[in-house]
Amino acid sequence: MGSSEFEALLDLSAEIGANPKLVQAAGGNTSLKESGILWIKASGLWLAHAREREVMVPVALDPLLEALARGNPAAEKAQDFVIAERNPSGLRPSIETTVHALMPQKVVVHVHCVETIATAALEEAERVTAERLHDIPHAYVPYIRPGLPLARAIAARLEEDTCVLVLGNHGLVVAAETVEPARALLERACARLAWPVRSAPPADKQALMRRAAGSNYVLPDEDDLHASATDPDNCRIAGGGSLYPDHVIFLGQGVTIAEPDETAHDIEAGFAVNGLTPPPLLLFPAQGVLVRKDISLGALALARCLADVTARIPADAPVRYLTDAENAELLGWDAEKYRQALNRNERAIS
Repeated sequence: MGSSEFEALLDLSAEIGANPKLVQAAGGNTSLKESGILWIKASGLWLAHAREREVMVPVALDPLLEALARGNPAAEKAQDFVIAERNPSGLRPSIETTVHALMPQKVVVHVHCVETIATAALEEAERVTAERLHDIPHAYVPYIRPGLPLARAIAARLEEDTCVLVLGNHGLVVAAETVEPARALLERACARLAWPVRSAPPADKQALMRRAAGSNYVLPDEDDLHASATDPDNCRIAGGGSLYPDHVIFLGQGVTIAEPDETAHDIEAGFAVNGLTPPPLLLFPAQGVLVRKDISLGALALARCLADVTARIPADAPVRYLTDAENAELLGWDAEKYRQALNRNERAIS
């Protein structure tokens, strides 16, 4: 049993972790600074499980900040600063521990709010953010790889009163001295960044079943996933490339969009010829999506996120996608390989 603030943080973590509009799969993280310890969500674990299992890791705050100030590469993973005797499960701290450490407030909440991502993926994200959060002390941080590079970029933009960060092609950070003001600020910022949602046509499930015949793909259980394919603007936006890091980690770079007469089996065969694993998600324009039978829970959550985000990006707005180099950086990053390994153990379809 922790302090009342620690318990309140666990409650908030479980609440936002259960909301797919705020957090998907193992994404997002929360933290509390208390008595020289930074309690931070563990890498690869789900905030939604904060009341079901141990998900918080104790990190020695001052040594981590000193390492960060010295440019010590050990600050990247923060594993060297975990207080082992208070971490019996051997959990690994979040890949964004340094971001939480840098924020001066005691409570920090980082989410992948779909409203924020729809803003943060725009070429004019900084201008839109400034307009919508004009009376909230905030900073906009252009995309840079999560972890130490992101922490350094944030440090360069932090003002004494900064309490909200909008991270380009990534998400939202809010910070306060206690949990309840952090919760209120989260709700306020998300509401300010909200966009109208395009109403997508329903999936053509009969057509999708024909497309799936003889393949390792099936219809998803959630109808919401189909919106990324059934609406033409959503499909076009999704087809432009990767919009945010967790898409790359869970679904791979970009998306695979079927040709008019192409089946899932055809797509599988094409990947096999090149010695590649077929993607977890296939988009069939105007019809809907299919998912691989062995899709993980994490990938399924990000498939829904794709539908949620693309439905909120204005159809006529120029979009800023992750570059090939940024995609490759994420896929080759050791910290994300760790999350990918955990993700593979969580299958959604048996």
